[in-house]
Amino acid sequence: MNSATRVDEDIGANCIHAGDQRPDLPHSRRSAITGCNTMSVLNHRSFTIREDDLSSKATRDLIRLHLDDMYANSPPESVFALDVSGLKAPDVTVWTAWVGDQIAGIGALRDLGSNSGELKSMRTHPQFLRRGVAAALLEHIIGVARARGMRRISLETGTGPAFEAALSLYRRRGFVDGRAFAKYRPSAVNQFLHLSL
Repeated sequence: MNSATRVDEDIGANCIHAGDQRPDLPHSRRSAITGCNTMSVLNHRSFTIREDDLSSKATRDLIRLHLDDMYANSPPESVFALDVSGLKAPDVTVWTAWVGDQIAGIGALRDLGSNSGELKSMRTHPQFLRRGVAAALLEHIIGVARARGMRRISLETGTGPAFEAALSLYRRRGFVDGRAFAKYRPSAVNQFLHLSL
């Protein structure tokens, strides 16, 4: 299905993805025009995905867990995961997945300009591993990227066993290995993947 025209077949809230009707406008105004506020909700299986303002303790705790894990598995100079302040940047949108009042996962999209985006901060809460949380977040983010007119999503990640599960998910979804992008520089401990939309 073309995510730019999805309405409520995949989306729990009866709303069109931001940008479906007016991709020429800034994201904040597109949300208002489509009738969906910035906390619009997508229902998938037994959990909900919504845009997150990073105000909840649960969200901040999951971001901290993600950062701690990144620093435990990569040299500090090669960790590019965003903290809360980085995720609050105006070019970044964050979504979280929830089961009731429990956070199940997080993911973010950074607008790089030139019809390109960067996938950031993908993390499933340990209590919800292997339940499709990351895959659903990824599909939601890809759908939003398409609706915003992006033609490519890229990501930077590490190397080694700690990253294999995520890499497997990305490659199954069609991401392919490629060159460094944006301000990144290649090294022995990072790698870059891209998905054409």
